[in-house]
Order: sequence, then structure tokens, then C-alpha cells
Amino acid sequence: MTRILIAEDEERIASFVRKGLTANGFATTVVGTAREAVEYALTGDYDLMVLDLGLPDDDGFAVLRKVRDSGSPLPVVVLTARDGVRDTVTGLEIGADDYMTKPFRFEELLARVRLRMRGERTGEATVLAHGDLSLDLRTRRATAGRSTVDLTAREFALLELLMRHRGQVLSRQQMLSQVWGYDYDPGSNVVDVFIRALRKKVGAGRIQTVRGMGYRLAD
Repeated sequence: MTRILIAEDEERIASFVRKGLTANGFATTVVGTAREAVEYALTGDYDLMVLDLGLPDDDGFAVLRKVRDSGSPLPVVVLTARDGVRDTVTGLEIGADDYMTKPFRFEELLARVRLRMRGERTGEATVLAHGDLSLDLRTRRATAGRSTVDLTAREFALLELLMRHRGQVLSRQQMLSQVWGYDYDPGSNVVDVFIRALRKKVGAGRIQTVRGMGYRLAD
């Protein structure tokens, strides 16, 4: 199983990232300090690190420098509230593999993690299939039967979530958390709106409503 190190001191965000990655088949470890981030990253036990720049005991850039100075090729996806071009360039020059600013959406983080992990080490399928419905995670292409379906990024992420949990009923709260992000509004009806849009595109019978519980892919 692919192991991901999450270096994030804000508990809400760390929990959000951990739960989302775990639900998508990754093993996760969370640390909250720069010292721990360096220590764990250099064990060689992890396949990727999600690194917050605003750690309490040192700057995330310092963590990144130490990891790269050690010769470690560990892929690093940086998370930060800083949105300046200079910080982005600095992170990439030091050796970050990708860079995301907060607030962020989980489906984008997941896509970037998968992009960095793609290859022989993960062995993860790049095409999800359920009956004659398929999603190509590499090209972001969806097909239903013999037809190509044009999906928005959020529609694609929602359908991907359903396909990764086929046979399982997903609640609206689960969908909001994993597709819309850690700052989602739990009272929003946005899930129902997007489910209706998906049904129009891939076929109304493919997504079932389980009354009082949520949605799932039809068998």
C-alpha cells in the first residue's frame, strides 16, 4: 500500500486530508512539526509527503531543503496559505514537486498526489470501470456505453468518488467533505444539484438514491 506522510499542524486540515486519502486507499501518517516531518521523511518508509509551509517550529522550506540535501527523491506536494509568486517559485526551486494554495479542494489534491505517484511503485489502475461506464484518470475522460461524456472537474470528481466506492452508499456529508473541501457548508444542497447533472449526462439509472442515506452506483 502507498504510504503518505502529512506534515500539517492545523488539526482540521490534517484530519480532512488524512480521511480523504485513507478513503482512497492510501496509508497515512500525520505529523505536526518540522522536526518530525524531516525525521519521518528520511526513514524511507513513505512514498510521498504533503507538506504545509507554516509549521510551528520551522518553515516548511527548511524541511524541504533538509530532505533534498539528504539526497531523498521523496515526492513532495506543498500546501500553503501563501499565494505569492515568489513563494511558489522558491518552493519549486528548492525541490517541491507540486504546490497548492489554501483553501484547496480535495479532488485537486488527490489528482496531484496520483500524478506524482503514477508509475510502477503504485500499481494503481488509471481507468475505473463499472459496467459500461468508465473513467480514465490520466486523460480525465469519461465514457458511458459507446459515448464520450463531457464532465466538469467537479462532476468528474464526484463520479470518481462513487466509482471508487461502488456498492457503498455515500452520504451527502461524505461527498461534500471529499469533493468540495474542508470548508464545505454542511447545509448545502450542492450534492443533489450535481447528482442531477450527472444523471443527465451518464444516465438516470446509473446512480441510485438511498432514501435517508445518500447515493450509490447502481449494480
